Amino acid sequence: MQSRRDILIGAGLAGIAALARPVTTAFAIASQPRTAVNFEVPAGACDCHVHIIGDARQFPFAASRIYTPETASVAELRSLHRALHIDRVVVVQATVYGADNSCVLDAIKQIGPGARGIAVLSDTTSSAELDEMHRGGIRGIRIHFEETNPFDPALARQRLKSALERIKGRKWHAEIVASSWREVEAVREEVTASAEPVSFDLGVLTLSPVDPHGFKTLQGLLRSGKAYVDIAGPYNDPDYGRITKPLIAANPQRITWGSNWPHVARFPGRKITEISPLAQVDDGRDLNRLGEWTTGAAQRKLILVENPARLYGF
Repeated sequence: MQSRRDILIGAGLAGIAALARPVTTAFAIASQPRTAVNFEVPAGACDCHVHIIGDARQFPFAASRIYTPETASVAELRSLHRALHIDRVVVVQATVYGADNSCVLDAIKQIGPGARGIAVLSDTTSSAELDEMHRGGIRGIRIHFEETNPFDPALARQRLKSALERIKGRKWHAEIVASSWREVEAVREEVTASAEPVSFDLGVLTLSPVDPHGFKTLQGLLRSGKAYVDIAGPYNDPDYGRITKPLIAANPQRITWGSNWPHVARFPGRKITEISPLAQVDDGRDLNRLGEWTTGAAQRKLILVENPARLYGF
């Protein structure tokens, strides 16, 4: 099964290649907005989905990774958010680090009280380590269903159950990276029964043909307040609004927004040791798309401020 990086490249290889830096300029600056935000961004606004790619000498990549990205620093992230008028951020563990969350924790420490994080756990991560992560600003764990090929519904349900058990009582949530709508359908009962919050990362789902049953399931989970949806990475799909508008309408109190900066991309055929350039995405334009999908300032404040504050404990 293709990863998010493979799907992104497959969906728009020509356009991304035209914008991406050549591999010889391995550590040029990550993308910065080229378009000004055209609505008033409310105070306390949060970008709920970014990655930091640190210096490999300090934060070594996992041997099991499938690509090697360029660096993307906290300083570059701050520059991005100054331009977007974003005050808060959620740093999500990048897959290249496996279950070593050191880079995420370091980024949260650098940024300060306005940052939270999402971690990836191994089977051996102890309760004491979870406590330490909580003190470091972690507020959820990431589950990658795309790692199972072919997709096994029973395994997906078990992985979610196990994750929810591990975060029980911690004021954390589970973030599901589903790569197809059938995966949403597969865990419907587990999400409905969960006492812990569950969020679906929409970035990959938008690149999968919309299945009416899976889409209705996600709308139902939103209406009942049993799930959040993070509408991350709008650049992945030029017609993202066909999905985001009805999801926002289903329950705007369970929607968050994320840029998916710095737009990591795996180029199929490259050796793992070759640097894969970051895509040059106009995040100002993408934030403006949120303005097009929402009904006004009050709804934007829900999505950018109030919902992240509730979910991540700001």
